Amino acid sequence: MTDATAGPAGAVTRGSVVRVGAATAVSALCGYSVLYLAARDLEPAGFSVFGVFWGAFGLVSGAAFGLLQETTREVRSAAAAGADTERTHPMRVAAGVGVAAGILLAVTSPLWSAHVFVEERLLSVVLLAAGLAGFCLHTTLLGVLAGLGRWSQYGALMVADAVARVAVAAAAFAVGWGLGGYLWATVAGAFAWLGLLAVSPVSRAAARMLTPGGTATFLRGTGHSIAAAGASAVLVMGFPVLLEATSGGDLGAAGGVVILAVTLTRAPLLVPLTAMQGNLIAHFVDQQAHRLRALVAPAALVAGLGAAGVALAAAFGPWLLREAFGPEYGADGTLLAWFTAAAVAIALLTLTGAATVAAALHRAYSAGWLCATVAAGLLLLLPLDLEVRTVVALLCGPLLGIGLHLGALARVSAG
Repeated sequence: MTDATAGPAGAVTRGSVVRVGAATAVSALCGYSVLYLAARDLEPAGFSVFGVFWGAFGLVSGAAFGLLQETTREVRSAAAAGADTERTHPMRVAAGVGVAAGILLAVTSPLWSAHVFVEERLLSVVLLAAGLAGFCLHTTLLGVLAGLGRWSQYGALMVADAVARVAVAAAAFAVGWGLGGYLWATVAGAFAWLGLLAVSPVSRAAARMLTPGGTATFLRGTGHSIAAAGASAVLVMGFPVLLEATSGGDLGAAGGVVILAVTLTRAPLLVPLTAMQGNLIAHFVDQQAHRLRALVAPAALVAGLGAAGVALAAAFGPWLLREAFGPEYGADGTLLAWFTAAAVAIALLTLTGAATVAAALHRAYSAGWLCATVAAGLLLLLPLDLEVRTVVALLCGPLLGIGLHLGALARVSAG
């Protein structure tokens, strides 16, 4: 039996999706606001530097989302099965993983920081390490709340993270702090979980949650999830880092335009999907008898919204970039439409990944994301223009991962 103070798991109802959706909308608005303030305050070349750090933190924090995925699955499965053993404390495990990961980043930084951060190198490394340590606990608490169906607290933690970021960015903009201010803003929400624990008894009870099985078993599943989440983070938040690594140097103004365009075209789909990982995994765990059928409705919704997004990006994207961020951020409507189509492919890969991890197919889950990321990285090395190879990599790489995930799910369903 799980911690009695935490209560039973709540179903993934339409109301829970609405609550998390509202929190996602606020989070997305705050994220857009941070990008807007940075783009207006910094020149395209400076925004490129900020974008790489934004991507670097997105990469490492995205990998930490593996803790959310495995914690959600463990808590949800235990609640459904009525397990009566309590042996692993996810929050304590997350604290150990976070501290170890932060120290590893700091110790190894002389090997890689010069290739990633062209300005504010020491500050970037310190913030990256500390932010990752805090975010490991943040994302694990999200996982426990999702597994228990505590969707109001789940949404509150998402909003607290996003509001902290935009508050620091607004202060940086107001006082002319410059690049350093936006680096601080990027990691400002990594310790928002402390505030939620201070004011929410339900969240404190969830943080004490114990899951069945030993720590080694939990870490083994988490390891696969972190590997897959890290690979997904490379394609999603960490893409600017991958783009710079495959471009042989400073991306400059052109890179700043591409990074902003990719970020803006994918955010309407990927921000909600990332924020609702807890809902998705809980849903797929509940629908374990019909895993492939459970994918149809969300995939159709993503495809429909994506098709509308492609048309809107082609028609209004260039005007929006020019009016919102200035004439130096110019991109063709056709290019923006292709970027949006690539975002649809990654969104569908995110969906199939959530279904795969919910089925405890950890190896297939990580293999799908790793193959997609490696394929995208190799495609970025093609001797093509920056914009063209970006589209090819982001559109074709995810298709391989989707095929691997669906194949694994089909085999399990057949069995």
